[in-house]
Amino acid sequence: MKKQKTTTNYMVLKPSRNPQLKWSEENGAVTLELENKGIMNRIFQFLLRKPKISYIHLEEIGSFVWPLLDGEKTIEELGVLVKENFGEKAEPIYERLIQYFKILESHKFIVM
Repeated sequence: MKKQKTTTNYMVLKPSRNPQLKWSEENGAVTLELENKGIMNRIFQFLLRKPKISYIHLEEIGSFVWPLLDGEKTIEELGVLVKENFGEKAEPIYERLIQYFKILESHKFIVM
């Protein structure tokens, strides 16, 4: 069984973007480009006209944080920057950031 990381442990992690994932930024909004690979995706692309590339548009705080994921800043440091930029709108900051990073990591968009 995989040991779960506690909130304190997450605070010191230094997330970085997956270098194989393409992304773009326009007017402060970040879009991730996810290539749909594999035999099942090819079948769905052919039969159901599914796209070869899925575009994932990050929300405001996600778009702010994404370019900062350089593997140098800890989640705690990123939280301070989010707080400075968004104020009370971002609360509860660390719970939101940790959940956000768990989702990104589960989809292999980032590495910790």
